[in-house]
Amino acid sequence: MSFRNVTVSLLILMMFFTFACTQKAAKPQATMDTPEHHVLSGNKLLKAGNYDGAIREFERAKALDPKYSPAYLGLGLGFSYKGDYAGSLKQMKKAASYAKGDQQKVDVNVGYMRIYLMGKEQVDRDWFDEVRSNYRKATGKLPDQPEAYYYMGLAYKSKFEFRKASREFTKVLDLDKGLVEEADREYALMQKIERAMPGSSIGKQIAIQDSITRADLAALFIHELHIDDLYKRKTKRTFDTSYKAPGKTFKAGEYVKAPPATDIEDHVLKADIDAVIAIGIKGMQPFPDHTFKPDKPTTRAEFAMIVEDILIKITGETGLATMFIGNQSPFPDLRNDLPYFNAVMVCTTRGIMNAKDAGTGEFDAAGSIPGADALLSIRTLKSQLAKY
Repeated sequence: MSFRNVTVSLLILMMFFTFACTQKAAKPQATMDTPEHHVLSGNKLLKAGNYDGAIREFERAKALDPKYSPAYLGLGLGFSYKGDYAGSLKQMKKAASYAKGDQQKVDVNVGYMRIYLMGKEQVDRDWFDEVRSNYRKATGKLPDQPEAYYYMGLAYKSKFEFRKASREFTKVLDLDKGLVEEADREYALMQKIERAMPGSSIGKQIAIQDSITRADLAALFIHELHIDDLYKRKTKRTFDTSYKAPGKTFKAGEYVKAPPATDIEDHVLKADIDAVIAIGIKGMQPFPDHTFKPDKPTTRAEFAMIVEDILIKITGETGLATMFIGNQSPFPDLRNDLPYFNAVMVCTTRGIMNAKDAGTGEFDAAGSIPGADALLSIRTLKSQLAKY
């Protein structure tokens, strides 16, 4: 075979492999069957929490244009929401390789930021450094994109750097081009946490939670209110020095009291729960079945009753327990014959708690209490108990 024939054969072979490796674009089936439309639909489904539906839309966009970067970006986010972080990063690499122009490149940077935030416990690398690196790339290309600042704010929030988080959310509000409502909500939360000034690491962790559990509340009472120290100062130790007749000792077969809580043995906050149980705070005691239910969310009504009991025990003002019985309720959703009405009134008249909705004046007794709100209440309570 001549050199010319060999060369032609090699060229044909290369063309064959190039053609075989190039994914053929699907033909549109309708006017709106475009990559752009499917990515738009996919992003709406992502926001609504329909991740499978979103992934289908992004797959269709990819089929219509195998080199359309936003389709791979959408798939990366979709896989991330479903917990497949390895798969999401694989899609993001393709999104980066096909990105055209600064806007698409910035979108990929922001996509990486979101994925590392969602998968910070799963990814095998320093998630914060990755978020910050992509933030710098995004703001370096297009400094007027609110998304980069918003997700950097969330990253600082996760690192408990609340002042830096506030700064990023402020940039979003100043740009006023998107994510304004979300940034405003986060900024308000950061301001609330800064006012609460959590002094312990666990207080900072609980501060960013949307709701707190009984275990969380036990930890806040111990680490932020120092309730155990307050009780030690208030309660005098007593000793039984009376005569005991011989033989009045423990014998085999006698009844042994069950442990106060049987479901906290392996709980990470066991020490705090044990300490609170030992104090005997009303509302923070084990249930009749000897369980503490550490992961049960705390309602606003329960929190009010617990705070009322602490006030009574520390101040000695037993009259607080009946002070508002029979009074007219200032809250449209709170009857004055409810068992927690008095506790709510004690807390709200002292500025320890407020109405949940300032517009309607509703208290929302059955609603959850966010970590930041609990910390603010505990800070106010602590200041009121400082003289005792």
